[in-house]
Amino acid sequence: MRPLLIHPYIDAMTRSDLVEELAARFGQLTHRDAEYAVKTILDAVGDALVRGHRIEIRGFGSFSVNHRPPRMGRNPRSGEAVAIPEKRVPHFKPGKALREAVDKRTAEMEDSTPVVQAPAKGTGTSG
Repeated sequence: MRPLLIHPYIDAMTRSDLVEELAARFGQLTHRDAEYAVKTILDAVGDALVRGHRIEIRGFGSFSVNHRPPRMGRNPRSGEAVAIPEKRVPHFKPGKALREAVDKRTAEMEDSTPVVQAPAKGTGTSG
């Protein structure tokens, strides 16, 4: 089993990783049960968002649907004005506990990462 997030910009946790983590943490769950649990939760969240509902998980965050009004954009190739229709997009807002935990963990990771400085200009041996 691979570690959770090594670095937020390098590694990502996939659905399969989430299933493995759940099965590992709860020994009474089979891999199939963990897979079913993850699928059920994600389907429930998705279905609620499709219906326009807000999902709030205390300490973690909230999922909601944001409305983006119609606007005028530009075709980057031709510069022609293009009408962009209104749309609704899913939005996640992390809760206070999650924000603080992420901030604390990232600060710890930055503190433990060795800083490598580039040699000063003109001090190289190439030439």
